[in-house]
Amino acid sequence: MKESENKVQLFLDSGAFSALTQKTEIDIQEYIQFIKDHRDVIHVYANLDVICQADKRGKRSTQALEESARLSFQNQMIMEKAGLNPIPCFHLGENPKWLRRYLDRGYEYIALGGAVGSTSSILIKWFDKLFSEYLTDDQGMPRVKIHAFGITSLALMMRYPWYSVDSTSWVVTSRMGAIYVPRYKAGSWIYDENSWKITVSSKSPTRKEKGEHIDTLTPDDRGIILNYIHDKGYELGASEFRYVDQSHKPEKGVESWAEKKPESKSKKRLLEIITKPGISNKYQLRDELNIIYFSDLEKSMPAWPWPFQKEGRQQSLNF
Repeated sequence: MKESENKVQLFLDSGAFSALTQKTEIDIQEYIQFIKDHRDVIHVYANLDVICQADKRGKRSTQALEESARLSFQNQMIMEKAGLNPIPCFHLGENPKWLRRYLDRGYEYIALGGAVGSTSSILIKWFDKLFSEYLTDDQGMPRVKIHAFGITSLALMMRYPWYSVDSTSWVVTSRMGAIYVPRYKAGSWIYDENSWKITVSSKSPTRKEKGEHIDTLTPDDRGIILNYIHDKGYELGASEFRYVDQSHKPEKGVESWAEKKPESKSKKRLLEIITKPGISNKYQLRDELNIIYFSDLEKSMPAWPWPFQKEGRQQSLNF
């Protein structure tokens, strides 16, 4: 294998959304230098966009949106003057003139952001307008490559001809103890229907009580889920639980606490002992399995570019 074939290619997000939620700031010159220092692995990188912060009522004024869009464009120019070629970002609620400006300047790859936290109905209305009026031609074919920040909803992914999407849902789902599993019909895994999201963690007793755990499924459904897990080369795993003194130090990789530390120092604490490693007791394995799900989902989708049909294609899909 050639050396170049082993290289990792990364899409770098500026971290603007995380900075907003954590109320921190990102220095654009440090961001520029980081990209330059890691050009060997960073294949695509986004502009350091400025996201409009909502007021106490959760609203974003037209003036505030205009200012954030202006600052995002300003950062785009700063990065380009530094010799970089970031993907420009356009956000929900901003005046479409900014999107038109990016299109008129000839950018071939544009990102859409600001979708996290919005309802599907709001996003569909916004995306429909953008794809109908700006992003596709008379035949519905994409004029440019479009990246969607924070979008892994199957319905939204299948409705629009994205070039790329990203979201942290795969890792959040994993850390919450669950995995994605495609639907199963006539001996095949189906990816154009909403997937199962099955809790498998051995530390999720409340999910068992609510009937949302693999152990509460019918024998037939449980068998389907286990077949998928095994088909991908993973095991469910097994653990034992017992209460021990709080002074106990869990053996790394084998033991872990299964509950928060009790307030009373005299009370014992529940410990998980892994007897068979698997997705029920290793979040790293759930991470891997969820990545595989989205990789398989990508392979099942039509090759880009394909036409956007506001009143056509999506109605034939099963959601």
